[in-house]
Amino acid sequence: MARESKAVINIANLKLDHWKQGELYESVDTSFGTLLGLTGLGISYNEVPPGKSGCPFHNHHVEDELFYVISGTGEYRLGDERHAIKAGDALGAPAGGAETAHQIINTGTAPLIYLGISTMAKTEIVEYPDSGKFLAKTNRAKTNEEGSEPLRFRHIGRPESDLDYWDGEPGA
Repeated sequence: MARESKAVINIANLKLDHWKQGELYESVDTSFGTLLGLTGLGISYNEVPPGKSGCPFHNHHVEDELFYVISGTGEYRLGDERHAIKAGDALGAPAGGAETAHQIINTGTAPLIYLGISTMAKTEIVEYPDSGKFLAKTNRAKTNEEGSEPLRFRHIGRPESDLDYWDGEPGA
């Protein structure tokens, strides 16, 4: 059964998820574009503690992202540059190569709170320049046999594990 969308959502009423990964990554966040009935636009609310980041340094080949800082201070890595950020700043992360890789880091003493807004591509390639990984993913409109979940493909790898086009193909 499809979830009914709303015209207005107050962020204070959203259920936030708290997560941690290692020493650098932590956030209290949620995505809520689908709650507003949006299918081509993703929106997330993010609270990142001091000294932490909500994601690794990465770039998208297809999706554009925009971030709006609600409160706090931090640093925005974009390609080879670093920019000080504060409440009221809008940050662009256009689709592209390593020159558009981006990451938000809380360098302040209070939580860094921001909105993340992105186009929602059905198929996407994401690169992670700091670790040399890539992510290939797709979200297809079809659902599984029960009709409850979209079919997905998701693979994280490194270019050095590249296979020949004909590898493993019968008769090749």
